[in-house]
Amino acid sequence: MSKPKVFVSRVIPSAGLDRIREYCDAEVWPEQMPPPYEVLKAKIADKQGLLALLTDQVDPELLDAAPDLRVVSNYAVGFDNVDVPACTARGVAVGNTPGALTDATADFAFALLCAAARHVAAGDRYVRDGNWKTWEPRGHRGVELFGATIGIIGMGRIGYAMAYRCARGFDMKVLYHDQYRSEKAETDLGAQAVDMDTLLRESDFVTVHCDLNESTVGLMNADAFRKMKKTAVFINDARGPVHDQRALYEALRDGEIFAAGLDVTDPEPIAMDAPLLTLPNVVVCPHIASATFAARNRMAEIAAQNLIAGLKGDPLPAPVNPEVKPRA
Repeated sequence: MSKPKVFVSRVIPSAGLDRIREYCDAEVWPEQMPPPYEVLKAKIADKQGLLALLTDQVDPELLDAAPDLRVVSNYAVGFDNVDVPACTARGVAVGNTPGALTDATADFAFALLCAAARHVAAGDRYVRDGNWKTWEPRGHRGVELFGATIGIIGMGRIGYAMAYRCARGFDMKVLYHDQYRSEKAETDLGAQAVDMDTLLRESDFVTVHCDLNESTVGLMNADAFRKMKKTAVFINDARGPVHDQRALYEALRDGEIFAAGLDVTDPEPIAMDAPLLTLPNVVVCPHIASATFAARNRMAEIAAQNLIAGLKGDPLPAPVNPEVKPRA
C-alpha cells in the first residue's frame, strides 16, 4: 500500500520528522528560508498533507491548488497564518501545538522583562564597546521587579504561566485583561480582571500574551503607550502586529515608557534600518521564545501526531477546527 504524500515546509526536529517519514512519503524543504508562496503551492498540488510553519500562508488560493489535501498541521501554537474557515469549508482538518511551548515562552517573556528593565543587553554592548571604565553610582539604573505590578494582556496558558512566575517568584500584583475571566488566575494568584485603561495606567510592566486577530491588531498603539507609566516596561513575545511598531518607537524615544523587550516584530524579520533598532532602551530578539530543545521537540511530536491522524482519518490530538472529520 502506498504511503500518503505530504510536504513539510522546513526541517523540524527529528522527534517529529522521523515519525512523519516512517508513515508518509514526505518531501521536506531543506532550505533555511521558507519556500516562496508559488513554490509551496506547486509542492502541495499532489499532496494529502501539509506541515506548515507560521511563515507559510495557507489561504484559499493555496488550498485550491491542492485538491487532495486532507490536513494542515501547523508547527506553532498560533495559526493566524492559516485561513481556518477556508480549510473548514474544504473539509481540511487543521491542527496546532498548544501547550508544547507554554513554559518556554513564559520563561522568555520573563527574561525579556528582566533584560529590558535592567539594561542587560545595553550593558553587554557597553562592555563590548570598551566603555566600561569604572563603577558608576548613577549609571545604568533600571526598574526593580520585586513587589511591582504586572499587567497581563491575555490570560491563557502562557499568560497564566507568566503571571505565576511574577506573582510567586517576585511577589508581584497581577492585573489582567481578557475577554474571558480566569478563575484559576484569580484563585491561585490573586489576579484581578480589569479593563485595558486600568491595566495600562496601573501596571509597572505590561506583557502581551493574546492571540492575533482582528480585535488585537494594533491593540498597543500610540494612545495605549501614552496611558502607561513613564517608568513602565512593555513586553511582547506573542505576535508583532499586536503593537504598532512606529508608535512603540516614538513612545520609547520620547520617554513615554521606560523600555521594551520584543521577541516579535512587524514585519518579521525587522528591517535593519528600522528606527526601533537605533534606540538603547529596547531589546529585540528573533522570535525565539519557544527555542528550547524540549519545547521544539514537543512541538514536532504534536505536529507529527496531528498530520498522521488527519491522514488516517482519525481525530487530531490538537485540532483547530474539530468540526471537520478527517478523511482517510
